[in-house]
Amino acid sequence: MIEWVSLGNGARPVPEPVATPLIWTAAFSGALVLVVSLNTVVGPDRPGLALIGLSLMAVLLSLCARFTAAPGTAVLCWLFLNGFAIPPAGTLTWAEGRDTRWLACLLGAALVGTTVARLAHARAAYRRLTAGGGPGTEDWPYDG
Repeated sequence: MIEWVSLGNGARPVPEPVATPLIWTAAFSGALVLVVSLNTVVGPDRPGLALIGLSLMAVLLSLCARFTAAPGTAVLCWLFLNGFAIPPAGTLTWAEGRDTRWLACLLGAALVGTTVARLAHARAAYRRLTAGGGPGTEDWPYDG
């Protein structure tokens, strides 16, 4: 006899983030492609546009990453921004104010992406637990 069992019963865990080395590999290759594309289409003298593109890429990559991947993602994006988006191409420089702001912007973007993803996953897990008569749906607040 066949017995049908619902696979949706019980709590489902929060998705496991992608491994940090894989995120860094994606950041390295994505930053390379993005900066080369922008340099080809727009020109190499537009670091603001490259910073916006790299920040958006950092947010998207961080949606499936751990918090520990954020600093490495920011540094990899900054290396391509500094090395290839500003003249002279291929030379790393350090302008204290500018590069500090760029690193802070890229790190902030990576942290925002990771925070948004963790909060969304936690909220979804909470809703799954409380939706179908699970814990927390009894008499709340308890009066007695």
